[in-house]
Amino acid sequence: DIDHLNLRVQKELVEWLNWLKADIGFDGWRFDFAKGYSADVAKIYIDRSEPSFAVAEIWTSLAYGGDGKPNLNQDQHRQELVNWVDKVGGKGPATTFDFTTKGILNVAVEGELWRLRGTDGKAPGMIGWWPAKAVTFVDNHDTGSTQHMWPFPSDRVMQGYAYILTHPGTPCIFYDHFFDRGLKEEIDRLVSVRTRHGIHSESKLQIIEADADLYLAEIDGKVIVKLGPRYDVGNLIPGGFKVAAHGNDYAVW
Repeated sequence: DIDHLNLRVQKELVEWLNWLKADIGFDGWRFDFAKGYSADVAKIYIDRSEPSFAVAEIWTSLAYGGDGKPNLNQDQHRQELVNWVDKVGGKGPATTFDFTTKGILNVAVEGELWRLRGTDGKAPGMIGWWPAKAVTFVDNHDTGSTQHMWPFPSDRVMQGYAYILTHPGTPCIFYDHFFDRGLKEEIDRLVSVRTRHGIHSESKLQIIEADADLYLAEIDGKVIVKLGPRYDVGNLIPGGFKVAAHGNDYAVW
């Protein structure tokens, strides 16, 4: 174990981080298992190495009901993510992986898309509270891949990407999905839509509909995304919007 409260440890780790920056060319850090040390310690490493980006892995269990599914209200879960960023410094480069959104999306795409509208009418994950500091993802090396600890439903992965690549937050793409699953072209199309329309971490999200079989949302008044098997949504799409990407149970205008 590393004693992060030891001043010599802190000094040597900061020197190593600055070497990675200056000599190797890294400009951002991922804090693995950030629950294992305090946000105060992470703040020391960030403040003294000044990365352009930093993201923490704070993976805790969602609140579950008696049916084994996540509760609709996950405020405590996303509050923990927000608290970490607050303590490290909200005006700096620190962000956290949005595990709240990941957990809700996992279940929502299985015929419970109503979960994607929180009780306040906003996105139910960290992106509903502090999107500028939320790094969204569908799977990573722990949840998916060979470890398979909390995998996204494999036949609905592209619904996950249609969500995170059109929504606020900073989305990241899983290597396995992009290179090993044959999803590169579909994901590329969604990335192009995001880039072309300037969708960013703090884009404005308006949720139009959130039912069991349909989630429909508009982002920055420029992009509309639909998840779910329902097809009769033409009356909900404003004039002037054209389909830019589509696939199994998702479409983007």
